Amino acid sequence: MKKIYIPFLALALVSSGGCKKFLEHSPDQRTQINSVDKVAQLLTSAYPEANYIAFAEAASDNMEDKGPQVINTERFVTLPYFWQDNPDNTQDTPTDYWNGSYTAIAAANEALSAIEKATDKTAYQPYKGEALLARAYAHFMLVTLFSKAYTAGGDNTSPGIPYVTTPEKVVNGQYTRGTVASVYDQIEKDLIEGLPLIKNSAYGIPKYHFNIAAAHAFAARFYLFKQDYPKVIEHASAVSSGNSFAGILRPWSTRYKNYSAAEMYTNFTMATEPSTLLLIETASSWARTRTNRYGFGQTLNNALFGIPNVTGKAWVHSVYNYSVPNYTLLKWNEYFVKTSQNATIGDPYTIVPVLTADEALINRAEAYAATGQNALAIQDLNTFASTRLANYNAVSDGLTLARIATYYGTTDAKQGLINTILDFKKAEFIMEGMRWFDVLRYKLPVKHNVVAANGSFTTIELKADDPRKLFQLPSQVTLSGIALNPR
Repeated sequence: MKKIYIPFLALALVSSGGCKKFLEHSPDQRTQINSVDKVAQLLTSAYPEANYIAFAEAASDNMEDKGPQVINTERFVTLPYFWQDNPDNTQDTPTDYWNGSYTAIAAANEALSAIEKATDKTAYQPYKGEALLARAYAHFMLVTLFSKAYTAGGDNTSPGIPYVTTPEKVVNGQYTRGTVASVYDQIEKDLIEGLPLIKNSAYGIPKYHFNIAAAHAFAARFYLFKQDYPKVIEHASAVSSGNSFAGILRPWSTRYKNYSAAEMYTNFTMATEPSTLLLIETASSWARTRTNRYGFGQTLNNALFGIPNVTGKAWVHSVYNYSVPNYTLLKWNEYFVKTSQNATIGDPYTIVPVLTADEALINRAEAYAATGQNALAIQDLNTFASTRLANYNAVSDGLTLARIATYYGTTDAKQGLINTILDFKKAEFIMEGMRWFDVLRYKLPVKHNVVAANGSFTTIELKADDPRKLFQLPSQVTLSGIALNPR
């Protein structure tokens, strides 16, 4: 669908160039969003066209130092690997994601404003739902990455992020961060109002929009962070009609296993993949980092895919290498967009499946485990494992509480299940940035190796409550009265 771009001034704009571009437009030159079709087109810009994976993955324990013999380094990966703030506003940085998210929020707010002005709002309702869900999603990602994790029944009065609900009208308007609790309240409000309005028939390609399944998957993730487990179960269950998850999970042990490298590249991020629920086009160089010094290396490959896991078998995922120790699962395919038809320069893009059926199912398993519904948690975990083990046999490969207890050395059924879930996710979502979310939710410490020229190594650690777990806001937001994260 063709996109409409409006010269918004969002909190996103932190460079003088961005502000100058906005100020060159007078209000009466703005595109008039006065029809259902124009609102629909505008909402294609209501998703963050920026990528969080590089800095989230680099900060987690799903990356390692492969050693100085691997000479390629990228600043946007190296700095978060050492948990150092990145002041750049280039692709794949926290600042770029902040910018992209608030630009998306601005588009959602413009759409909602146009809908509110419409005389007959009937035909606009699916797009109102999409705008509310898109606004909630962008704010959720921001509060997750730049604020402390929510604690159920705990003190959630630490600074959140500005929850913007009206179109931007002035340069350097003043904002407050609110609290984590207030941001969560507003996300939930938008979610509850928007989800019932979603209609898949409103979209040409539903997976590039908040379709019904994607909306429920996002709700399940949100409520998992909020630790409202009955709602996680409710929304995750709504992702798959008739609880038929086995047919829509990533087919690692069948179709993916038989793909060539070129086919894997092509198919993983296709809208035709049943597992994919929501795709976002991001301006990103992430697909180029396979041979970076800090990344998916030999130690991680051995630990995640080279030895039997709790099932008694090793995962069947096809792991490729660009000369050892540079490993990849070929999830990312770069799309290079030239600046003009005859240009030799341009910008790299990566399509990201930001919500999947796989995540929804594993989130439901965690909710079952958290509420003592162990048999249902085991059932979901076995469904998950069945598409990731060669020649899966429910009797010999199926998980049981006894097998989990033996593997993890614990008689605490809940803890054993949570350990299983976190290990499943760590392997499944490697190179997707998802591990960082679990690090935040469970306040996990992170250890990174640092390899010296002589091959020796030291270990650095990010402790459970280290303030560097909150990525730093762009320094320019202080002009809008927003305080930075402590260091």
